[in-house]
Amino acid sequence: QVHLVESGGGLVQAGGSLRLSCAASGSFASINTMGWYRQAPGKQRDLVARITSSGSTNYAGSVKGRFTISRDNAKNTVYLRMNSLKPEDTAVYYCNSQGVYGVYWGQGTQVTVSS
Repeated sequence: QVHLVESGGGLVQAGGSLRLSCAASGSFASINTMGWYRQAPGKQRDLVARITSSGSTNYAGSVKGRFTISRDNAKNTVYLRMNSLKPEDTAVYYCNSQGVYGVYWGQGTQVTVSS
């Protein structure tokens, strides 16, 4: 079992920055990949970025060069640093883990970027 809790969302002006955190409890060692997804109103949930246990990363094209995902295994936490935020980044951001015990989601954190 894995439990994920996100934090760090909020309201920011366009061009600003935020850092999201996702703290995992439970069987962290069983997790292979952790990622961030986002869902805007009326749209599907899409991958933003993900990182494997070995540190390999991949990003959605729309955030490449602006967002950075990182993982602190000692703290059982994954981060998403978001720079140069745009109004189109506005969404609920969800933390996701995939591993031996399956797929888990956090409750989501709202990110709103004003123009």
